[in-house]
Amino acid sequence: MTAKLIRNAYEAGLTMTAVLLSWGAALALEGTAGLHTDVLVLAVALTLTLASTQRTADTRRRLTSLVLLPVTAAASIFVGRLLASHYAAGAAVYTAGMALAIWIRRFGPAATKAGTLIALPLVALLVVPGPALPAQAQSGLVTWGWSALIGATACGSVWLVQSLGDRFAPWPPAPAPATPSRRSRLHPRPSTRMALQMAAGIAAAFTLGHLLFDDHWPWVVLTAYVAASGNRGRTDVLRKGIERLAGACAGTLLATGVAAAGITGHTAVALMFTTLAIALWLRPLNYAYWAAGMTCALSLLLGYFGQHAGSLLPTRLEGIAVGAVLSVASAWWLLPVPKRREPAATRPAWT
Repeated sequence: MTAKLIRNAYEAGLTMTAVLLSWGAALALEGTAGLHTDVLVLAVALTLTLASTQRTADTRRRLTSLVLLPVTAAASIFVGRLLASHYAAGAAVYTAGMALAIWIRRFGPAATKAGTLIALPLVALLVVPGPALPAQAQSGLVTWGWSALIGATACGSVWLVQSLGDRFAPWPPAPAPATPSRRSRLHPRPSTRMALQMAAGIAAAFTLGHLLFDDHWPWVVLTAYVAASGNRGRTDVLRKGIERLAGACAGTLLATGVAAAGITGHTAVALMFTTLAIALWLRPLNYAYWAAGMTCALSLLLGYFGQHAGSLLPTRLEGIAVGAVLSVASAWWLLPVPKRREPAATRPAWT
């Protein structure tokens, strides 16, 4: 266990180094170009999610990411604008994009990697609260051009830090999961089943999220996505849903203490990064640690956008519970994927 914790700390250190590098570049860009604070959130979200998917990537795959991620990051801005102005249409486009990112895995490893890069900015869109901000705040948000630049910066930061780590550190990256030796005999294929489940879960989350939680719908959609990602069967989705809810409860208690202490400004930023680092370190042990850390970090983030974190925590928990129930219902009742026959290639690394 000690050796595993040390190795986890090393991997978390690499990821957080890349995150801080990307955040520093975005901070300089924000000051120079007069951008909104959400450019910093976008940089952190993209780098954090990209780091795990690129850990075993070769040069060709990293170059592909350097081209594709800025394009998809820019496209996600248009989806965000559409969600803010025409919610139903934006929700439909978002749902289709997420389902497509999973469905194309049927075409092999290269398509699977491309699907990952399509999904990353869409996930980041739920972390960056742009579509859920008031209309008067929309004009200051990052544009598609700056978003593309942030995507390229995230790729460069991850590439630089991981390359240096592999060259000078004592631990090489863990080998990538082996691809299945034969095609699944399931009909429809697991990728099709998972795409349909994801589409159903996210569509329901968009609908109920808007009806029940108004501008806080991203919490429902994000949970529905996280619980259903990398679906290894009914039990796996149920477990992740429970772990995310349990972790969110723990994170809520921690965030409540932080809010009561009145921590703001640079101290809050340092605490947010510290929380993310600890959550990354403990994530391989249990997903609940990651959920707790993310809940606390996102609660600290709300202050930058004029939202009172303490008063919104119960609503956040309710949204997480609804999203978890929707993803579990979709995985259990809509073309469930049998665990014993699911190919390993359908299990994305970022979940």
